Amino acid sequence: MSETPVASREAALRIALAARALNGLDVRALVGALIEKLAAPLTETKLGTLTVEDLRVILAGDFAEQGCHVGVEAESLKEAIRLLWGQGVDHSDFPAIEAYAEGDMPGSLRVAVAANRGENLDGHFGSCERFLIYQVSPTEIRLIAVRSTVEADAAEDKNAARSALIGDSQIVYVQSIGGPAAAKVVRAGVHPVKKPAGGNAREALLELQQRLSSPPPWLAQIMGVPSASLARFEEEMETGEAA
Repeated sequence: MSETPVASREAALRIALAARALNGLDVRALVGALIEKLAAPLTETKLGTLTVEDLRVILAGDFAEQGCHVGVEAESLKEAIRLLWGQGVDHSDFPAIEAYAEGDMPGSLRVAVAANRGENLDGHFGSCERFLIYQVSPTEIRLIAVRSTVEADAAEDKNAARSALIGDSQIVYVQSIGGPAAAKVVRAGVHPVKKPAGGNAREALLELQQRLSSPPPWLAQIMGVPSASLARFEEEMETGEAA
């Protein structure tokens, strides 16, 4: 398989929405089937050539010649094709990315947020459609990237690929994450934080931002600075020695 099976964010979005229309079909499976039909990389132009019959054959696989029923209603097949063509694809839930260059925000952390819709923390690590990537400093929160998970889900080890996708982040916020996936995230150097209730991404990051000046031990370790409790202990030791 090509290292870049999906050519663009637009193509990735179309495929993710089509998979949802097909009774929540696994995105990785759909990407693999589309590549067999169209060859990698999957582009918007290639997706636009598909027909309902093409999709029925793709879903039926080895049983296509027998006129196999694929377990998807005809209207769902039509809706999926329209989405693959780009019809009715709503980009309004893609938040605007803010300009950022390395070094712009001294003392900042990079934080990934598992998301499905808009600028929300509303995703499970292993199934979210995208990761929102933020740079968080004591004075600013900046959205610097939106990364689709479609290509990661086409990898043999989906969780490892998702971990690599956010490997430049120090923290990832998720609604939930399984144990094996969490272990891979940690091995990638990223600290997972579970927020089961989810909510607005910036509100969650505002809580983090407010803790940067006096970080708890886990956050201090990520930042590479002494925690507030450790700093107080060291100060008391120095005071005692001076006395």
